[in-house]
Amino acid sequence: MIFQEYHKTVQPDGLTIISEYIPSVRSISLGVWVKTGSRLESRTSNGAAHFLEHMMFKGTPSRTPREIVRSLESLGGNINAFTSKEQTCYYVEILDEHLTPAIEVLADITCHSTFPETEFRKEKEVILDEIQSLEESPDELIHDYFIENLFPEHELGFPVMGTRESVRGLSMETLLHFYQTHYRSGNIIISAAGNVHHADLLELCQRYFEFPAGHKKISLTPPLRINHGEFHYRKSHQQSHVCMGVPGVAYSASRRYQILLLNTILGGGMGSRLFQNIREAYGLAYGIYSFVDFYYDQGIIAAYLATDPQKMEQAVSLLEDEFRNLREETLAVQEIEEAKSQLKGNLVLGLESTSSRMNRLAMMEMYLGELYPIDRTLEEIDRITPESLQDTAKELFDPEQILQVVFSP
Repeated sequence: MIFQEYHKTVQPDGLTIISEYIPSVRSISLGVWVKTGSRLESRTSNGAAHFLEHMMFKGTPSRTPREIVRSLESLGGNINAFTSKEQTCYYVEILDEHLTPAIEVLADITCHSTFPETEFRKEKEVILDEIQSLEESPDELIHDYFIENLFPEHELGFPVMGTRESVRGLSMETLLHFYQTHYRSGNIIISAAGNVHHADLLELCQRYFEFPAGHKKISLTPPLRINHGEFHYRKSHQQSHVCMGVPGVAYSASRRYQILLLNTILGGGMGSRLFQNIREAYGLAYGIYSFVDFYYDQGIIAAYLATDPQKMEQAVSLLEDEFRNLREETLAVQEIEEAKSQLKGNLVLGLESTSSRMNRLAMMEMYLGELYPIDRTLEEIDRITPESLQDTAKELFDPEQILQVVFSP
């Protein structure tokens, strides 16, 4: 299903509307993407973007919280949202015949939410409970610790949900100021993929969305300091958890696909080096993988594993060996070609989902300012040479850049 008919409209007020028409499906994925997240917060307002995302579902002049959800669920669709470091997204998945009510509901919650004070107090407790739940999930929590230590005292290191202290200190005035600052037409992308005609989407967006004009200029400062070394924490968990990695590159960087390819080789599946060596050959870890993240001006590539505390030292040593091998040993052409095939297959198979296509459109527009077909991505992967990949591996996995975070019982 690689059918691609892209359309993009930027309205006079700055609102950007993009779509991909897929005639072979009967569904539509639609998202309202706001260019804000935890990176746009201060230490005291940390958690505001995520808190605001919750509050959008707490009522409008025409809908109660239950009616917001039921208005689409009763039509066989669903509505949800998420907040990340650099964006907040409100999205729906619906049958193509229900495009109008989907847009009406999304516009209602993002443009007309009333932010009731009683709901604000209740939701603060819910988010504090959510933070508590994260702290009891070491396999998730360690990722927050890793990026916080990698970019110390920088907004990229702020936890998306905030801390207990920052969330307790958030006021309704802070949330309203955050909303009025960031939820402006020039900061927003409306992305849709599925059986949707761009002209219909455009007409409905113009009819229902009423964001204040203008935009919040995104002024991002790069981290002044990037940490390396080892950081150990005592946690009341049964296993030891390790996250080890290095700084990567920005989403727009030309080497982004080289890093995705190195991630595939390192820990991107059951055939990867980490899985075959540390899990299969030595039996030291059940959960083990590597991952990447890309931001406006930074990125990370890292590996995670959980193991028995008595086996941690050996597991960490083997993990360090894999980083060193990527840096020092020549990558075999066959391994590179197999990783290319795996990476391309994963990308293409991901496009079977309209939600993945909708996300891809929004991310390309947000970080690159253009939409381009998957064929162009596949060509960029094919153009990666063993020499360029080796150079990137040598530069990335420099021992002076490696950060290791360990949770021990």
